[in-house]
Amino acid sequence: MFKSKTFSSKMVDIVLIIILVVIAITCILPLWYTLALSLSSKSAAAAGAVGLWPVDFNFNSYQQLLQDSQFFKSFWISVQRVVLGAGLNFIIVPLMAYPLSKTVKDFKGRNVLMWTLIFTMLFNGGLIPLYLTIKAYGLMNSIWALVLVGGAQTIVFNIILTINFFRNLPSSLEEAALVDGAGPWYILTKVFIPLSVPVLATISLFSIVYHWNEFLYGLIFMTREEFYPLQTYIQQLVVSVDPSTMTEDQYKRLSELSNRTLDAAKIFIAMIPVLLVYPFLQRYFIHGITLGSVKE
Repeated sequence: MFKSKTFSSKMVDIVLIIILVVIAITCILPLWYTLALSLSSKSAAAAGAVGLWPVDFNFNSYQQLLQDSQFFKSFWISVQRVVLGAGLNFIIVPLMAYPLSKTVKDFKGRNVLMWTLIFTMLFNGGLIPLYLTIKAYGLMNSIWALVLVGGAQTIVFNIILTINFFRNLPSSLEEAALVDGAGPWYILTKVFIPLSVPVLATISLFSIVYHWNEFLYGLIFMTREEFYPLQTYIQQLVVSVDPSTMTEDQYKRLSELSNRTLDAAKIFIAMIPVLLVYPFLQRYFIHGITLGSVKE
């Protein structure tokens, strides 16, 4: 790595490596601490005695977690949300990006549609109109409220990324397909999409991470706990609650949720799916995000 480099270049590389290592450690430490906390005893966690290593190592939190039926219900709702949200994103984005990657000469309505998309990305009606709209459509306590609202807010960015990627593909490929008699559907599905695996993997990763981690819309559109996605359920567990404003049932619930080790176990389990998916898509990530960001 350092061969045939000047001394100043080597020093810059060393400084960059040190900075990256520090950033990596700051990202990993919270995960490590959460794991150590989940594997410690309840008394050690309550006393704040847990550092980077478990104190009184045990699996009691994970054993208790297996008895929490609501955790697994919320986990399943989040899985459905990710599958539906990422699936719709994977279908809609190429369908919209392909015509919008053409010039105005090829697609006369391109600029109008493009500015409409940009406008919706920059401006929105706010939370209350959004809530009233979802309620009017009868989507309260429905998985589709989470999928559609969350997906709509991320899809424009993914479309722009894909448009730029499509524009970087050699135009001779499409011209050759047209000469052979191929239509737009054939060119998109047989030429563009097979060549666009990096950017499609990247936008899928964006969509998966967003739908898995988002919790606000679960609080707004779900009125009963059994419909909460996982992150909303966990947010309700760890959020600070003023005991003076609670009812008897809420106070009983708080006493059950004060187990920091159990909460840490739930948080750590919730991170595992994204941690498992990321390595499979990471090899496409840099290639997709770099080519997708180039503008001619």
